[in-house]
Amino acid sequence: MSDDLGFNKIAGAVLATGLVIVGLNQVATRVYEPEPAAKEGMHVDAVLPDEGPAKPDIPPDWGTVLPVADVSAGQAIFAKCSSCHKPTDENATGPGLNGVLGRKPASHPGFAYSSSMQDFGGKNPAWDFEHVYEFIKAPQKDIPGTKMTFAGLKKPEDRINVIAYLHTLNSSLPIPKPDPAAAAKAAEAAAGPATNAPATNAAAPAKAGAPVATNSVAQAGQPHQAPTSGPAAAPSATPSQTTK
Repeated sequence: MSDDLGFNKIAGAVLATGLVIVGLNQVATRVYEPEPAAKEGMHVDAVLPDEGPAKPDIPPDWGTVLPVADVSAGQAIFAKCSSCHKPTDENATGPGLNGVLGRKPASHPGFAYSSSMQDFGGKNPAWDFEHVYEFIKAPQKDIPGTKMTFAGLKKPEDRINVIAYLHTLNSSLPIPKPDPAAAAKAAEAAAGPATNAPATNAAAPAKAGAPVATNSVAQAGQPHQAPTSGPAAAPSATPSQTTK
């Protein structure tokens, strides 16, 4: 009998607890029920700053930039390529890059090139500085269909440094002599279009209530002459007003 009574107490307590939980849930739902907005808020489109026209990416003068390029920085950037390329003759996901500068595209032994790269190789005799510069900027854009899915190096200085590093891997391309005209053109393009400075010598607007200039205002370098007639005429001098 006592066991049945204890069981009933426990069952009653569990049932009461459950009823309390369900009741609190219903009360909370009614109290904190979200209400739709009476009026929809105004939609405002974000206004992005105008960055102006993109700067033209003109290849640099290689005779100027390569002798002073940072080869160590180029080697560090090349680490992004190391998952697919090796700086040796050994092929990986991509062909080995030893001697790639000056080598005919799609010609490295043992690597299965895409048809688009083979077509590129049929039109270009060698990987020169400019072709590598454009290719590693955006491989899929430069040669659509290439197996190289790398997003590319957008900064010109990064590409220059990588090419300087590749040049140390048994390159067969000689560094050309500096061309000051080409260097100046590339520097001008990198600086972007010049902006017109606002004029600073424009006349300031006259303030309200300021006297308006008339012909009686003395010109620069000429003495001011008083009017000779009218109410503003200067009184004639008398003997008592002469200087002493």
